[in-house]
Amino acid sequence: MSIRRQTFPSMNGLVTFEAAVRCGSFALAAAELNVTPPAVSRMVARLESGLKTRLLIRAPHGVVPNEPGRILFDAIARGFSGIEAAIREIEDRRDGVETVTLSLSTGFTTHWLMPRLPAFKASFPGVDLRFDLIMGALAGPVHDVDLGMRFITVPEAGHESVAIMPETIVPVRSPSFQLDPGMTGALASLLAVRQGGVSTVNHDWSTLFLTHGADAMGDTMIFTDYAIVVQAAILGQGVALGWLNVVARWLRVGVLRPIDGHVARTGRVCHLVRRSDRPLRPVVGRVRDWLVSELQDDVAAVGREFPALAP
Repeated sequence: MSIRRQTFPSMNGLVTFEAAVRCGSFALAAAELNVTPPAVSRMVARLESGLKTRLLIRAPHGVVPNEPGRILFDAIARGFSGIEAAIREIEDRRDGVETVTLSLSTGFTTHWLMPRLPAFKASFPGVDLRFDLIMGALAGPVHDVDLGMRFITVPEAGHESVAIMPETIVPVRSPSFQLDPGMTGALASLLAVRQGGVSTVNHDWSTLFLTHGADAMGDTMIFTDYAIVVQAAILGQGVALGWLNVVARWLRVGVLRPIDGHVARTGRVCHLVRRSDRPLRPVVGRVRDWLVSELQDDVAAVGREFPALAP
């Protein structure tokens, strides 16, 4: 054992310090660790004494790390993440099943991924998918998942991402739905004001669904789950604003049709994102590559049939 290893702080101290920073207070860390707040305080003080430097700034309502504390916390978090990945891989090998956790929208999962599950299982017979589903706009951290689908302009620090396609929105309808003449002008106005970029793409309009007979956008239904919006359009009940990554399959097989001359690109790009401080398990890389390849194939096929939607 190296001399440096012999001077390492105790694991209890490191675990306690990590919990205190992550929870933001000694009280919350104590509850998580099933000890008392004074015990957490003493353990952190002992760690600071051993390192001969302060790590936390104490405040009446919690604690925050100073610069040395942040350096240590980031290193501990990376280490714990690696340990968690190793334990999962050991458990997967023991059980003969590998799991991959995905953070996706309910719309994408319902309307793109579920129809492709037989193909996925054929390609990955020993892989179980687990889902962290988002009903509204795709947002939020990807700390506790292997991969998350997100629309971004610039990848965040500490994250690794693979681009899939530009964020493209197009009104879609069932071939059986008869479009009111006055609706196309309203759609053009709506999409025109959404060309500005990220700040204009929000949950309020992503759930908008136009019913038959809508008059200048006045007759609408609002849903909290975008998957229902697309399903209503499939059933011929109106026009939905379709994110191309969600509706690409239905456009490809003719279940939905785009409304000609109406398309918006926001400037953002659809990515599959992961935390870069987590080791990339081989199975996660293979699943990521499959998702990207299959989705890009759908989008390319849609672009050949509807050139305005080509990436």
